[in-house]
Amino acid sequence: MPTAQPLPEPMPHIGPILDDRVRPMRFDPLELAKVLSHYDLGVLEQLRTYSRGSPRAPKVRIRTRQGDFLLKRRAPGRDDPYRVAFAQGLQLYLAQHGYPVAGIVGTRDDNNSMLQLNGRIYELFRFMPGIRYDSSTASTESSGQALATLHRLLVDYQSPYDPPHSSYHAAAAIDAKLARIPEAVAAREPQADQQALGRTCEFLRGAYHEAAAHVDRAGFRSWRRGIIHGDWHPGNLLFAGPAGEVSAVLDFDSARLEPLMADVANAALQFSMTWATGEDPAAGPCDLDLDRLHRLMRGYDHSSGNTIDRDELAALPWLMTEALVLESVIPIAATGMFGRLSGSGFLRMVESKVQWIMPRAETLIRCARDIR
Repeated sequence: MPTAQPLPEPMPHIGPILDDRVRPMRFDPLELAKVLSHYDLGVLEQLRTYSRGSPRAPKVRIRTRQGDFLLKRRAPGRDDPYRVAFAQGLQLYLAQHGYPVAGIVGTRDDNNSMLQLNGRIYELFRFMPGIRYDSSTASTESSGQALATLHRLLVDYQSPYDPPHSSYHAAAAIDAKLARIPEAVAAREPQADQQALGRTCEFLRGAYHEAAAHVDRAGFRSWRRGIIHGDWHPGNLLFAGPAGEVSAVLDFDSARLEPLMADVANAALQFSMTWATGEDPAAGPCDLDLDRLHRLMRGYDHSSGNTIDRDELAALPWLMTEALVLESVIPIAATGMFGRLSGSGFLRMVESKVQWIMPRAETLIRCARDIR
């Protein structure tokens, strides 16, 4: 079992977030050769670029006589060695308890769980097979069950590294990020209606602060806290066969200490989202899939032993609103786009979702409460 042990001094971040929509990062051949020389993988049979996940974190799938592996270089801004060690420690602990995470491969000389080389951090994992989320009842409920199991296993986990404490709730930077959006979008979309964009940003600012006030009144600071995954969405899970069981949980980069309900509410949002079928995100449906929301919550609550209390349930739609707004605003403020999608179009979609969620808060709460 490799050990998670960083160098004594934390490494600084490598500049600002890059525009990964224009320039996805890749491994340089010499860099790749140097990195692989630190691992004992035997004869390499195949190397293939792996495009899933953030383009700022280049990955390559490696096939050897020992099996399949995935090499990852940490993205700028997610490469502090102590935070990496914290996330890796979680994965090693979960693996020891039979939880489905990718096995971390240690370096050849010191069995370290990370390789720090030329100011960068690399990780090598056993490649995890599985199928992607199919939106089925079974896989949705299994996703909730897997989240509950993760929370339960981590109740007694003690990390040698201080866990991050960031949150999408009441984020202090929201106003500044919203203020940067018109200029960021204009650089990508000179034709965008700046007045309409300004109205959308102002609506989202008000909605975010209203939602945060609801959550505070529900007692957010006093809720049960623990280590959470922090990014529980369909893309970070793999499934096994028609039964829909979770076969692998990926990407612990956002793991942190926070009220468990923050993880649950974000999962409920991510698994109930509905999307446009074309290129324009604003052309899609404005509602959420309440059946999937119900199944996710059902899987979580039943597996956790009915631990979600009344106040936490009452805050569910407002936490979902906060998560939706903040997680959309951050990349658009930085790049003017959301992935490969138009920033202005994506914000219009977010606005329509928020306008649908807020007046239906009681409907969402009932949908969650009916899991009992």
